[in-house]
Amino acid sequence: MTLTTEVIRPTATVTPDVVPDGPGAPAENRRTTSALHARDVFALIGAGAAAVALTSVLFGRVLPFDAPLGFTVFAYLAFMALYAVLISLDENGATIRARLAQTIVHALAALLLAALLFIVGYALWRGREALPHLNFFTEDMSGTGPLQPITDGGMLHAIVGTLQQIGISLLITVPLGLACAVFLNEVPGRYAKFVRTIVEAMTALPSIVAGLFIYATAILALGLDKSGFAASLALSVMMLPIIIRAADVVIRLVPGSLKEASYALGAGQWRTVWTVTLPTARSGLTTAVILGTARGIGETSPVLLTSGAATGLNLNPFEGPQTSLPLATFTLVASPEKNMIARGFGCAALLMALVLLLFLIARVIGGRGPGQLSRRQQRRRTAASQRDLERMGGRTGPSAAIPGPRSPEGPSPEAPGAPPAAG
Repeated sequence: MTLTTEVIRPTATVTPDVVPDGPGAPAENRRTTSALHARDVFALIGAGAAAVALTSVLFGRVLPFDAPLGFTVFAYLAFMALYAVLISLDENGATIRARLAQTIVHALAALLLAALLFIVGYALWRGREALPHLNFFTEDMSGTGPLQPITDGGMLHAIVGTLQQIGISLLITVPLGLACAVFLNEVPGRYAKFVRTIVEAMTALPSIVAGLFIYATAILALGLDKSGFAASLALSVMMLPIIIRAADVVIRLVPGSLKEASYALGAGQWRTVWTVTLPTARSGLTTAVILGTARGIGETSPVLLTSGAATGLNLNPFEGPQTSLPLATFTLVASPEKNMIARGFGCAALLMALVLLLFLIARVIGGRGPGQLSRRQQRRRTAASQRDLERMGGRTGPSAAIPGPRSPEGPSPEAPGAPPAAG
């Protein structure tokens, strides 16, 4: 039996159309890659004007509704529908969905920004009567009654209490939080998984529970007096899980190649953590500390349970009641007197300014990424390198100066150590 094979050859060859490219090539319709086009602006303006006009007609003539919230919601829905119709005249389905999603995202961002500006502006506006007076920042409320004018008394005691309490809390939580985050990443195992589970559960711990825990253990069981230190312990219970969880996530993002390079150079595990892992994640660790600080600095109930309320200045956080800005705000706003309410909103504005100041300080400390130097640091590094070069040259003598490029003919006759020239 003879086996034969046949080679099947294609009877026809399909070649793609070649688009000529040269002087005789047809002109191409180039699409601009800018994020915003003129027709998009016209579509947005037209859809917005039509939605407002349609909603005004329906709410003013047809429907028996006049609520501002309903007007806004109906106008937004009408705007989205009209905008989709307008862009469908020029774009395909995928582009329509992308534009609608982009519009929704920008609308949500604008809504959140408007809410933030409203909160800040409302606090500043309601506290405008108290903030311009210098006594509001330099006096306490020990000798000021509810009926006295706004020019008497101030919030110095609350400012000092907030700074001392949050400072002690940071001294407790930052080392413990960073050490625990490093442990969770560098010492994996069943115990690390158990600790991570507990930390994740404690991130949702109610503030009143943290205050009751410190009140029961530190004040009732151990006999500690109500003070700013007890309030700091309660705030630390709330801040610690936030710092640990955020720092754990940040340390996980450190590239493993950096650690492997450190190990290859002979560094140990903890030396690698101190010189490679923590400096690389410095910016993220600063963000973790900021998140924990923001959680603890605005709490009221733990301070009320563990420190109590005071109207006078107390510079000793380990003895006697001590008031914080959130607690003072809560107490003053609940008063029926107009001046006390103005002081309360002034405290709220001070608290926002304090949070902003702490955020800026944290950004200055940890805002630069690994290896990024400021101009001052670059000048110092250059000056140190120059001093090292001069010191090394002085040790080995003038002949040890950094040589220039050698000529092809060999060393110069004038160079030290060269053989004498022939006569």
